[in-house]
Amino acid sequence: MNNKTVELLGYNKIKEILKEYALSDIAKERIDRLEPLVDKESIEISIKETTEARAIVDKSASIPIHGLLGMKSITEKIKKGMIFSPEDLELISGLLKDIRRLKRFMKDKEYIAPTVSLYAFSCFELNEVVEEIDKCIVRGRVDDRASSSLYKTRRKILILEDKIRNKLDNILKNGKYSSYIQDSLVSQRNGRYVIPIKSEHRRNIDGSIHDKSQSGSTVFIEPAEVKKLQDELEINKFEEEKEVYRILSSLTNLIYDKEKELSINIEVMSNYDFIFAKGKYSKAIEGREVSLNTENYTNIKNGRHPLIGKSAVPLNFEIGKEYRGVVITGPNTGGKTVALKTVGLLTMMAQSGLHIPVDKGSEIGIFADILVDIGDGQSIEQSLSTFSSHIKNIINILNCADKHTLVIVDELGSGTDPGEGMGIAVAVLEELYNKGATICATTHYSEIKEFAQNREGFINGSMEFDINTLKPLYKLNIGKAGDSNAFFIALRLGMDKRLIKRAHTVTYKEEKDYSEYEKQYETIVENQEEIENHKEQIKKVEIAENKKKANKKAEHKDNFNIGDSVFVSFMNRTGIICEEENSKGEYGVMVMKKKIKVNRKRLSLHIKKDELYPEDYDLNVIFKNKEDRKKDKMMNKAHIKGLSIEVNEE
Repeated sequence: MNNKTVELLGYNKIKEILKEYALSDIAKERIDRLEPLVDKESIEISIKETTEARAIVDKSASIPIHGLLGMKSITEKIKKGMIFSPEDLELISGLLKDIRRLKRFMKDKEYIAPTVSLYAFSCFELNEVVEEIDKCIVRGRVDDRASSSLYKTRRKILILEDKIRNKLDNILKNGKYSSYIQDSLVSQRNGRYVIPIKSEHRRNIDGSIHDKSQSGSTVFIEPAEVKKLQDELEINKFEEEKEVYRILSSLTNLIYDKEKELSINIEVMSNYDFIFAKGKYSKAIEGREVSLNTENYTNIKNGRHPLIGKSAVPLNFEIGKEYRGVVITGPNTGGKTVALKTVGLLTMMAQSGLHIPVDKGSEIGIFADILVDIGDGQSIEQSLSTFSSHIKNIINILNCADKHTLVIVDELGSGTDPGEGMGIAVAVLEELYNKGATICATTHYSEIKEFAQNREGFINGSMEFDINTLKPLYKLNIGKAGDSNAFFIALRLGMDKRLIKRAHTVTYKEEKDYSEYEKQYETIVENQEEIENHKEQIKKVEIAENKKKANKKAEHKDNFNIGDSVFVSFMNRTGIICEEENSKGEYGVMVMKKKIKVNRKRLSLHIKKDELYPEDYDLNVIFKNKEDRKKDKMMNKAHIKGLSIEVNEE
């Protein structure tokens, strides 16, 4: 099946949900490989399996399906001729026990699942293998009683270990050695029992050093008096390993002799896991078996999109007998795209042997391919426009379309000039029909409605819309073209009917009286709160403008005061008024530490002196330097001959 179709219709999402109902990785991998089939007989067998699994699931909450954990690893070991570990053998025993339970379980289900129940009888219980494994393997290790030799060897090991510990404990408790011992604890190093001795006293203990601490302060010594016992212990442990290996080899050979039977068991169990995953999913979506045909006829009765679930509005859709092309119109967000996806996805699911959420009597046509163009498909990396992307997909669809394909196209001809887009849409629909394809398309163009109404083999469909609530009903109506609701909606929302009439004339080149519709539908009251908010904002603007005008007048009338900061227009700088206005209308302004005469017309208030300086501030600090201020102070007290202050003016 086309990869783009798989992605756009959400088929992979269905598979991901289906995998959640499988227990084994083998079944999940099979679901990953699942794809729509084209052979009617194969599809019907797969659907029959799903139907029988659903019947069992409805009656039994607990089905003895083994999770096949570790079975892939066991299969690989068989191929490589490796010896099984005790854990492997326990897994094999667990599988064989579940095979036994499954056969008993399926024997009772013959009347509701005659085909599926038969698969269990091809399994092999291998009771002798289970008995031998359970006798030899207990809690993940080879049991002592797996053989008389192993039992005797392990008894010797326990006696020797007990003797060694007792001798070492006596050494640790002996006061003679108390000053030499780092810690009263027996441990093991390199499989030998040792005691911790302070490094400086290592020569005071007769024995072999097997390890030392990281700091070097402690050495681990095997005392000479236990060496003979430990040598004997090692010999017995070696004998134990040999016997364990012999037992595991014997069990492994027993299973190798049943490799074919084990392989069949794994295959049957994974197949049951896969089949019951389909049955459980069918129950979850309230799905059912549908009839199949090779005549490209589809009749969906109250179908629901499986990813939307029970909240989806049921879809009734028929195509393939009296007409091969359905053109669906309706408002945006009205459910057109969901309707298309539902048709495509339910078809893919049915061809994959799955149940689909439809009513009894539904039928699905089998298609070799489903070709889809849904969404703008815009690619930033390839710098494709929305229209270019659509056209590229349409060209691919035209190249592949034939009598074995279902073509699903959303918003055909959109993304370009309406006139040219409409022309392309008609040409594409005609070509697809001539190639024998079954076509489901959506459009906004009114001309396409006329094309579908007048062209043999096509039929209109529309998504219903409730003009009273201004909400889509998500319900498809086959045989009726969708009305353009834009004008009715605008009228109901309070737009002047004069504008509506003008819009109708521009669009349809004819006049229409909307007075009857104005009476039929109650006009929704406009949002007074927003209007009032807007008026408040306008008032704020008017207040701000009046304040600005008042400030300009005040600035023009008022004189500048000494200390005011002013803007000198011809210099594009600010300065400070240092002398009052003279008879010529000039002020003394200090700019960059120089005093100049500037006509008041070239001055504008920047900051008033009250905002610049604190009350009773001595402005001489700004206008005179320190030396002149000192001289001024002296002159105010008394006349001093020869003392003068120079003033620079421009």
